[in-house]
Amino acid sequence: MYMAYTTNPNLPKLRAEAVLMVRSGKSVREVARHFGYAHNTVLDWLKRPIICEQHQLIIPTQSSRPNHHPDELGQEIINHILEMRAERDQCAEILHHRLITEDNTVSLSSVKRVLKRHGISRYSKWKKWHQYPERPLPEKPGFLVEIDAVHEGIPSDRLSAYALIDVCSRWGYAEPTLAVNCHATSSFMRTAREQAPFDFKTIQTDHGSEFAKWFTKITVSDGLEHRHTRVRTPTDNAHVERFIQTIQKECLHRIPRTMEAWKREIPEFIRYYNTERPHMGLSYKTPLEVVRSY
Repeated sequence: MYMAYTTNPNLPKLRAEAVLMVRSGKSVREVARHFGYAHNTVLDWLKRPIICEQHQLIIPTQSSRPNHHPDELGQEIINHILEMRAERDQCAEILHHRLITEDNTVSLSSVKRVLKRHGISRYSKWKKWHQYPERPLPEKPGFLVEIDAVHEGIPSDRLSAYALIDVCSRWGYAEPTLAVNCHATSSFMRTAREQAPFDFKTIQTDHGSEFAKWFTKITVSDGLEHRHTRVRTPTDNAHVERFIQTIQKECLHRIPRTMEAWKREIPEFIRYYNTERPHMGLSYKTPLEVVRSY
């Protein structure tokens, strides 16, 4: 039987004293009145062993967490899921579909949970549960910097680039890349920090594989914070998405789609964007003018 959760540090010692008083000859009801508890509570204490901890006799407080969920899967269903997985090594989604067609009412999350508990899920060690701390206010340049990747063309003939923008000043930076992964993202971020006329504090990205666990470790080791956008909330990264659209309309779509042209034209456009192009959202100032005002 589980007792109610308590944070009283003296209760384990009190339980042991109550049990010892009953065993010395006093009645359960007398002991219960003495300590101010119901007599059924003292009866429950009598069923539990007394242990010695740090030279004190106590009855430890048990967790109120139940051993079983009332709606947990039966062992028969669990064994069936494991047998289907061993049969063809199919993913959880396929297993879930097969269970539904067999008239088994099982959720997809339950199937994934069974596979994970038995150590046969396809969960990557580099994947992490993302946390969403409070979005920092972009009160000064560098307080909140958004990064994303842009791709042009079909997968077999694709060109890619990274884009970065400071939410406060709208100062931006971009450069083409041959690969989009955590290593390339970290290299781009460090290059952008060298080029920026201010220091970065928080880096915000979406959930792409190029912003996964390894990139977070590099970011933290560089003294920065890494924040992911909230799931199904594209407006969290709206500034960098709009920056990418500007790069595409005013630069990429006006030049040949080759890596040589991108390497030549993107740096020139970034210089124009930061120093000459007026921004309506900045009262027609340039990003560099905003940076210098701080």
